[in-house]
Amino acid sequence: MLVLSPCQGVFRLKFRLLFSLFTIMAASQVSSAQTATTERLSYPETRRVEQVDDYHGTKVSDPYRWLEDANSPETAAWVEAENKVTFAHLRSLPGREQLKKRLTQLWNYPRFSAPFKEAGNYFFYKNDGLQNQSILYVQPSLKAPPRVLLNPNKLSKDGTVALSTLDVSDDGKLMGYGLSRAGSDWSELHVRNVATGRDRADLLKWVKFSGLSWTKDNKGFFYSRYPQPDEKTALQTANRKHQIFYHVVGTKQDVDTLIYERPDEPEWLMGAGVTEDGRYAIVSLSKTGPKNRLYYIDLKNGKKPDVGAPVVKLIDEFEASYDFIGNDGTTWYFQTDSNSPRGRVIAIDITRPERPNWKTLIPESRDTLRGVSLVGNQFICTYLHNAYSAVKFYDLKGKFQKELKLPGLGTVGGLGGKRTDKELFYVFTSYLYPPTIYRYDVKTGKSALFRKPQIDFDPSPYVTRQVWFKSKDGTRVPMFVTHRKGLKKNGNNPTYLYGYGGFNVSLTPGFSVSNLAWLEQGGIVAVANLRGGGEFGEEWHRAGTKEKKQNVFDDFIGAAQFLIREKYTSPKKLAIAGGSNGGLLVGAVVNQRPDLFAVALPAVGVMDMLRFHKFTIGSAWVYDYGSSDDPKEFQSLIKYSPLHTIKPGVKYPATMVTTADHDDRVVPGHSFKYAATLQAAQAGDAPVIIRIETKAGHGAGKPMSKIIEEEADKWAFVMHHTSLKLEAEK
Repeated sequence: MLVLSPCQGVFRLKFRLLFSLFTIMAASQVSSAQTATTERLSYPETRRVEQVDDYHGTKVSDPYRWLEDANSPETAAWVEAENKVTFAHLRSLPGREQLKKRLTQLWNYPRFSAPFKEAGNYFFYKNDGLQNQSILYVQPSLKAPPRVLLNPNKLSKDGTVALSTLDVSDDGKLMGYGLSRAGSDWSELHVRNVATGRDRADLLKWVKFSGLSWTKDNKGFFYSRYPQPDEKTALQTANRKHQIFYHVVGTKQDVDTLIYERPDEPEWLMGAGVTEDGRYAIVSLSKTGPKNRLYYIDLKNGKKPDVGAPVVKLIDEFEASYDFIGNDGTTWYFQTDSNSPRGRVIAIDITRPERPNWKTLIPESRDTLRGVSLVGNQFICTYLHNAYSAVKFYDLKGKFQKELKLPGLGTVGGLGGKRTDKELFYVFTSYLYPPTIYRYDVKTGKSALFRKPQIDFDPSPYVTRQVWFKSKDGTRVPMFVTHRKGLKKNGNNPTYLYGYGGFNVSLTPGFSVSNLAWLEQGGIVAVANLRGGGEFGEEWHRAGTKEKKQNVFDDFIGAAQFLIREKYTSPKKLAIAGGSNGGLLVGAVVNQRPDLFAVALPAVGVMDMLRFHKFTIGSAWVYDYGSSDDPKEFQSLIKYSPLHTIKPGVKYPATMVTTADHDDRVVPGHSFKYAATLQAAQAGDAPVIIRIETKAGHGAGKPMSKIIEEEADKWAFVMHHTSLKLEAEK
């Protein structure tokens, strides 16, 4: 998954268009194995065509190219036929309804977000339990009764309209917000009166990969969009020519002011956010990867910039990542990995912006710096220590103050706010610790429990441990393993191994309601921190990119071999899973070691490594993958591309591919072609099915009803094909 939106209170004070444009992945993908005896399925016949492409002298056939066209009647018929086979198989699996019932029970508890504050009001999200979408509430004080500000569940009958972004004006009177439909990345922006809960007439279309950020005068906001595409192909066409606009409330979109564009660089992504003091608009540009350029506009009186207002180039090369933290006048604070792969905090005086004048306030440490906020006139730094959170406080000169005591080994989120806030809220979670909200008093430095969820699950019989194993080249890689206490290491424990390994994304301890159903049945959950992620800084990330991508697959295979060698499990009991870039991981690893796994669940995966950059935002992934347009990089990609390394006559694990018809992040054609190829190649009796969700996308905003159905299907598939018999209902 996608950190494209600014943090709450958009751009207060941190904005960066991250490269990882498809990291919003379905949390908790699972995989299943080829051990259970299953009657061989009969798949729909998939037409083959004579499509051959020439890549630098190498001829590559693509017989299912026609499946890339998601709008064609023939593709629609294929989807219907495949889903008929898939759902017939899934509905026949023992215990599927029992699993659905238990998952429904587990998810049926109130869930809250950490509050954020604007103009004296507190805003937060709440889901009563089984609501398709969380509801946005507002309250004038923490003791006052909250009222509903926006209920997305009333915007569609099936719950497929989701709130995608929001920002509240400085005076607290207006809220700009975005809505996405059926899981698409495309959004429409609206403006709502906070006091009345009524919308203004404003409607902004074709917004994508954008937050919104109000100017200090509360009259309008910055946002990013693309030129209007052909609506018939909007979910597939490559996204080009991102632009920054300014919208004045009460006017139509066609009179919005174009703030910045780069027609000479059509693949660049861009966004603008206003500093807390209202003086500047920071323009962040990204190409592919975490590296970005930073420009700015002097807003002077905190108003809409004049047409043609100069955009000043502060950092004008893609040599490192720069996250704006805050400023004191012309002294600006940044989190960066420039000459510090694990991150540091620097100060730049924009009146003397030359690099020799930059000052390091908080130097690079052995831990990886993953986030910095400026609240209560102090830097609050979130680090990763061996892939779990540590939080440290520093004064404005970079002097260490203290470390925040956390409940245990886990992940911290939140810790944001304004410079003058006297309080802030943060969330702590781990594999066995549901997201719990704490209130931190800036003056006293003390934390207090604010909201603790009540869930129908007792974590006390379970334990999480961090283990380390060696990959193929000797690199030590960590992995979290969660299971019942007193586990017998006899090689007979069904195990679910999850990985991602890309785009600087860190897999830190997090609570998954879905995983509880697996743990309760005696299953093991293992999460490997592969190279390509950000757990150990930019060097760890780069060690899993482009020509080094095989390191990621070797790490994942090494994790599986460790679990088998240490007798946690065996190949007949091992399921692997991953979503998005993790779907690519699963597909590549299964092709390389089909004997090592019983079940594979590649979800919304990037499966065609030769053509990914031709669709929607795929060009932004070239930083991690490389491109088939480059002769050298083509040679690397063709060696592991899941679609192109499937071999006929091989016994592959039981495989359930998952995708969705509105996925415009990783277009469903990837999964369509991969599934058709794997079905034709399968020599064993293990099923190869593809589950294609309708009116859904890459994962964000998926209704709870669809989530429960999909998770019940996945766990039933995994348990059946790893020969795990469900315990009787309690």
